[in-house]
Amino acid sequence: MTILPSIKKEYLIKLAREGKRADGRAFDEYRKIEIEPGIISKAEGSAKVKIGKTQVLAGIKMDIGDPYPDIPEEGVMTTAAELIPLASPDFEAGPPRENAVELARVVDRGIRESEVIQVDKLCIEPYEKVWMIFVDIHILDHDGNLFDAASLASLTALYNTLVPIERLRPILEKLQEKYPTIKKYLEEHPKDYKLPLTDPPISCTSVKYDGIVAMDPCLDEEDTAEARLTVATDKNGHIRAMQKGLNGSFTQEEVKKVIKASIDNGKKIRELLYKNVGT
Repeated sequence: MTILPSIKKEYLIKLAREGKRADGRAFDEYRKIEIEPGIISKAEGSAKVKIGKTQVLAGIKMDIGDPYPDIPEEGVMTTAAELIPLASPDFEAGPPRENAVELARVVDRGIRESEVIQVDKLCIEPYEKVWMIFVDIHILDHDGNLFDAASLASLTALYNTLVPIERLRPILEKLQEKYPTIKKYLEEHPKDYKLPLTDPPISCTSVKYDGIVAMDPCLDEEDTAEARLTVATDKNGHIRAMQKGLNGSFTQEEVKKVIKASIDNGKKIRELLYKNVGT
């Protein structure tokens, strides 16, 4: 992990005590967010998101597979994250490390717990075959707040995902020999169709350093932070997922403040998402 020079930490803390941030933002203000959907032609869905200088690419692939035994009539989703070494000197090539696993877990939980994907509509043959969704996250440039950038990129990619009926038609037709009822499924879905989704959760991350709570931390603020809290909320302002990180703690009042700011920023980010995906 890159060690932030103590002089820079002291500078950030000094600014915070004066009610300021290094880039001039308010403590509950996000950097500029840019969303670019559908940039990978070979994927079922894709998107690139920039939050400040942080850039994240998300791609969606789908396949036909077996359901989990405890949810035999629901589709399956898995999430993986790759921290590309070119994106940060902290990232190393090789198997996923703890930070990559945590990033994938936070994004996965926000999507899964909010039930944004209507997995019950992704069943092909109950107890036998369902659609499997693979969410792949790639960090292109790391300047802080990967959680929110990765979550927003994944959601945007899901919103332009098409279920690949045409690409996998030969497999579906072959399955008819064993499961004749799949014929009805193909009659109801003669061509690719949009992934069935509901309203998205929006993930908002805050950090705490020297008693100051700041949203959408840049990399230097993350390296200074003693505690981190990510809150995913839906359009009604209900909490759908929370993730606490680092060794420090938040007071009850600070948690309430983070939740309120997450709801407020979540509304703005959701509107931006809808604008870019045509919803």
